[in-house]
Amino acid sequence: MRLSALLPLLAAVPLFAFPGVAAAAPGCFDSAAGLTVEEQRLTASLPAGGPAVGPELVRLAALDPFVAEVKRDLCAARTPRRAGRVVTQAGDRLWRTAVDRAQGRRPDLGTLDRFDDRPLYWARLQLSSAIRQWRPSFALPDRGALLTAFDRGSRGLDDVRFPLGKPRRVMVSGFDPFQLDGTGVRISNPAGASALQLDGRVLDTPSGPAVVQAVNFPVVWGYFDEGIVEAAYGEALRDRARRPDVIMTISQGRPGRFDIERWAGAWRGGFPDNNNASVTGGVPSAAGWPQPDLQFIETTLPYSRMLEVTGDYPVNFNQAFCVWPDASQPGTGTPVCRSDAPAPGEIAASGGGGNYLSNESMYRSNRLRLGLGLTTLPGGHLHTPVLGQPTAPDALTDADFEARRQTIAAEVVSLVTAAAAGDRAPAAPPRTADSARAAIESLPGTVLPG
Repeated sequence: MRLSALLPLLAAVPLFAFPGVAAAAPGCFDSAAGLTVEEQRLTASLPAGGPAVGPELVRLAALDPFVAEVKRDLCAARTPRRAGRVVTQAGDRLWRTAVDRAQGRRPDLGTLDRFDDRPLYWARLQLSSAIRQWRPSFALPDRGALLTAFDRGSRGLDDVRFPLGKPRRVMVSGFDPFQLDGTGVRISNPAGASALQLDGRVLDTPSGPAVVQAVNFPVVWGYFDEGIVEAAYGEALRDRARRPDVIMTISQGRPGRFDIERWAGAWRGGFPDNNNASVTGGVPSAAGWPQPDLQFIETTLPYSRMLEVTGDYPVNFNQAFCVWPDASQPGTGTPVCRSDAPAPGEIAASGGGGNYLSNESMYRSNRLRLGLGLTTLPGGHLHTPVLGQPTAPDALTDADFEARRQTIAAEVVSLVTAAAAGDRAPAAPPRTADSARAAIESLPGTVLPG
């Protein structure tokens, strides 16, 4: 729910002009106030030293004046309503600015490659930190509502607006960077970069034009517990007049290839998230949404048409999944991995996309799709190739790193274009159990015991 739903008197008048150099924020922030593990990484630098990586990426993308101005406006707020306006507009503006920059409409925004998704991620953390550490001059009724409103806007959740009429509608989601500890602080996520390239675009498909709307999800178990996937896709799917014709979750997967995942499983493998939290067990429901009790959900994406896409990376239809050997004791024993189809009564240990948040994004969005009765609406998950990092350990970027990200994003656009039109084909021949387990274990964040 947007903060505007909680505070209906919020106005829509912009509070700041952007770009522009903002005055330094007054001292209204308590640096001793606790931050999340993600936010604490804002001080992380490279092993060789130098500036903190996150803020430096924000500076190179010329988003630092925006961050400073939002902080100034937050310090100037004298009422909860004014604070709500500041954070709500900041979130919406940050997402829209990041999309415009990524798609080449803001060439004035710094020297960093426009396909780079990292400035959005780190600017969001700078501002969520500011909201968390802000010391208002008045009693603040609900700091959590401010954080939620900002976060929703900065991920594009409040920007999903499909048109009426004939154009086909496609909704996709990417993810933030993850595995950031150590030298991983430089990591980019090609799925998040692709979402920025796709948001608002009109694709030319064999069935006519298709309008795409995109969001980016956090790599945090708690957000998924709170129903961020259902909030994003559910609000779109229940709009009968503007309902998307295709939904696709996207994340970074295996090295060297794209995977269209056949199965999503209802199990969390416990790999640590961006807050270093670990959760193991079945995927919980999200309150307020119709959600059937299913162990596995099969893709309905038109994968035969998607497999025809040619590019620098091969495209694979991954049919692997894993079940627990004793259905009465899930979480114990060595998972059995196959490539045929789950049998009734089997308990999911992993979908083809693993048992981390990428698998869960597919599971949750399509569980909701089925719960709303949209059984034939195309939906599923796409894993991108692993992007990797800049070659030199002290570099924030380099030409090869940027070229790989652009190549992956371009092929994602082609695959989404293919998914926007075409019928579903019969499944490809099954693979062996050994290859199924190997395929799943190759995913980042997948933990299979045994």
